[in-house]
Amino acid sequence: MFRLDNKICLVTGASRGLGEGITLALQQAGAKVVGTSRQPEAARSIAQRLNTLPIEMDVTDVASIRRGVDRVVAEYGQLDILVNNAGLNIPQGIFDVDEASWDAVMTTNLKSVFFVTQAAARHMVAANRGGRIINISSQAGVVGIEERSAYCASKGGVTQLTKVLALELARHNITVNAVAPTFVETELTRSTLENPVWRDRILARIPLGRVGTVAEIAAAVVYLATQEAGLVTGHTLLVDGGWTAW
Repeated sequence: MFRLDNKICLVTGASRGLGEGITLALQQAGAKVVGTSRQPEAARSIAQRLNTLPIEMDVTDVASIRRGVDRVVAEYGQLDILVNNAGLNIPQGIFDVDEASWDAVMTTNLKSVFFVTQAAARHMVAANRGGRIINISSQAGVVGIEERSAYCASKGGVTQLTKVLALELARHNITVNAVAPTFVETELTRSTLENPVWRDRILARIPLGRVGTVAEIAAAVVYLATQEAGLVTGHTLLVDGGWTAW
C-alpha cells in the first residue's frame, strides 16, 4: 500500500524546506520525482539529488510554467502527480503592507497554483491516465494570523481553488486536494520560531504542544498521491496539531 512506483511527479519550489522533504518522500515511495526552482544552480542541485531532469521554472511567469511542464512530459512521456509547493510569506502589519509585497505573495501562492495546475492537467487529460494534484495550503487559509493578511488571503484562495479544480477535473479521474500545515520548522519559518514571543504564542494555540515537521507534511502529500486516496478530492487536509479544533 501507499506506493508510487512508475509514477512521474512534479514538485514546484523543491530546493529546500517542505519542497525538499516532499520530493524525497515521494521518491522513497517509488516515484520518479522532478523538482523545480527559478534559480538555475538550485534547479541543477535538485536534479542531482533526485537523479532527474533539471527544471528551471518561475512560477510567477505563465510562459515559464508551460515550458517547464512541457519539458517534463517530453522527457518522461507522462505526468501523474503534481505538487504545488512553491510559496512566499512577507509578514507585515495592516499599515505596512505595500502593493508590491501583496502582489508578490498573491502571485506566488495563488496565481501560480492555478496556472501550474492548468498546464499539468492538460497533459493528464490528454493522456487519459487520471492523476493527482496536491496543493500546499496552510492553516492560515482557515484561520486568521496577525501580520499575515496577504498570506492568509492567498492560502484561503488555495483552499477554495482546490474545490473548484476538483469539481472540474473529477470527470477525468484527476483528484485535487490540499495539505494545510501549521507552523513547521523550515528556513521560511525560522525567524518567526526563533522569536520567543511568537514561539510561545504559536505553541499556546497548538493542543499537541509542538510545531510540525517536514516529514509529517510530506507523509500527508504521499498519502494523497497514492491510489489508496482515490476517493478523496476537493479536500483540504489540516496537519495542524489541533490548532483549528479550537
